[in-house]
Amino acid sequence: MTDITNTPGADGGDALVTAFNAVGADYIFCSSGSEWAPVWESLARRHRDGLPCPQYLDLTHETVAVGMATGYGLVERRPQGVLLHAAPGLLQGSMAVHGALLAGVPMVVSSSESTTYGDGPGQDPGGQWYRNLSVVGGPHQIAQPFTKWSNEAASVHTLPTMVTRAAELAWRAPAGPAYLNVPLEILLEEWDGREAKPIVRPGSTHSSPEEVDPVAQLIREAENPVIVTETAGREAGGFEALVAFAEAWNIPVVEPDSAVCGNFPRTHPLHAGSDIGPWMDEADLILLVNCRAPFYPPSRRPSKATIVVIDEVPQRPHVVYQVLFADRYLEGNVANTLRQLAKRAKDLDEAAVAVRRAAQEQRHADEQAAIAAAETKAAQAEGVDPVLVAATLRKLLDGQGGIVVDETITHSRVVKRHVQTADPDSYFYVQGGLGQGIAVALGVKLAARERPVVLTIGDGAFTYNPVIPSYDASNAYELPLLIVVFNNRVYKSMNMNHRRFYPEGAAADTGEWLGTDLHRLPRLAAFAEPFGMHTETVDVPEALAPALERALKAVAEGTTAVVDVLVTR
Repeated sequence: MTDITNTPGADGGDALVTAFNAVGADYIFCSSGSEWAPVWESLARRHRDGLPCPQYLDLTHETVAVGMATGYGLVERRPQGVLLHAAPGLLQGSMAVHGALLAGVPMVVSSSESTTYGDGPGQDPGGQWYRNLSVVGGPHQIAQPFTKWSNEAASVHTLPTMVTRAAELAWRAPAGPAYLNVPLEILLEEWDGREAKPIVRPGSTHSSPEEVDPVAQLIREAENPVIVTETAGREAGGFEALVAFAEAWNIPVVEPDSAVCGNFPRTHPLHAGSDIGPWMDEADLILLVNCRAPFYPPSRRPSKATIVVIDEVPQRPHVVYQVLFADRYLEGNVANTLRQLAKRAKDLDEAAVAVRRAAQEQRHADEQAAIAAAETKAAQAEGVDPVLVAATLRKLLDGQGGIVVDETITHSRVVKRHVQTADPDSYFYVQGGLGQGIAVALGVKLAARERPVVLTIGDGAFTYNPVIPSYDASNAYELPLLIVVFNNRVYKSMNMNHRRFYPEGAAADTGEWLGTDLHRLPRLAAFAEPFGMHTETVDVPEALAPALERALKAVAEGTTAVVDVLVTR
């Protein structure tokens, strides 16, 4: 069958580690599988000999590995390495890989299979591949639908440059995960040492003055323009550029419910809330800035507005059905485009600007009054209202430079509206399916160790998370989080849909609401106790602020804290 004697010297494991070095990966996020022994040996050799290599994170669940790479990439915006175990491991992590695609996070994901099944020369890969791990066509076929690019390294000699290619594709717009299948035989094969060239940041593209000038004129002539954005803050400098652009022209900014990160200070007078509805008939110019799905239903077209789309890749290849109603496109680096437009904010009709400024000031004042009224009502309510939780978090995080990672569903609007993040990279909404929030928050903390990181999460989403592997990673790599559970003891969104579709159905008649009850779950904070973490359960309003204060103090001292808040709705 095969020679099982270990061949000394450089092999495919060295080639892969060298490639991730060239890519500039800070970390290799690994959910271990037996095929990665060549990588482990290479890392051990490099550690022994004092040679450079990415830091290796040994993680115990695929969602944790990919989710942490996602969170890290949200802040750092550079591709990292992710190693999963064979096709089953890839399938286990596929939801998180798809989430990284939706979030626009670059990474190189790899898993491995045998290609000889013990019948070829060289070392014996092991019978598990032949019996139950292999997938027809290889795992790169599986990964194709939820990655930007998916391929296989066919030779140890092309492996480093294949990793380089995967990283370069992952980093370029629209950024996202690339997948590379690295067969076990390639990892075990002797390598000649040729290294990949280090990659550099992608170059910037620009809209030409001939394209920007007419759009500036449209803004100059508009009486009631509005900016709508989902992910302007995902680009380096995009948050700041959007603020400068909106202020230069005095244009309100709407962050719809589909916004996936903080794009504009929610405390800013030009922030116009989350509802695009009032603008559908009133606006005469809508500027869609990094906005993949602004209208719902998609056929809901603004009645009179000219629509300008500002986006490096307006038509997102991974979005199955996308309707923008664009009249003009400004394609190129969004931050650069916004800066160009801000410089052209000259010769404005001051009377028209004054009218829309006054209108926006009134909208902003009304919204702030509504927020204050909602918080007063929540403070006077029996039980713990979700608004009180979000408002308390805002007060406690004020001036702390905190980052909020959100994996709530029915409470997501409450979190955005009342936590009111105002800084770049201070809010991220978990993409692509529930069950990733703790891992994404850990990755964010890995990239921003000096900032407090808070995960807001529903009780249903919490139960989807690989909680034990996530807590293990938090302790192992000293990544303390504040986890705040909005626990209403029900899958509320599921129940709401049942009631919406069948308002007078059998369930409404009998009270038999299936698929929604979570009262049977034990105390959610208790799962953290074996890990030595700080835990609190809150069920009365007066206990909320002290519990969160104690929890934040524990986090500042290096311990993850879990506060399970029994909310009223």
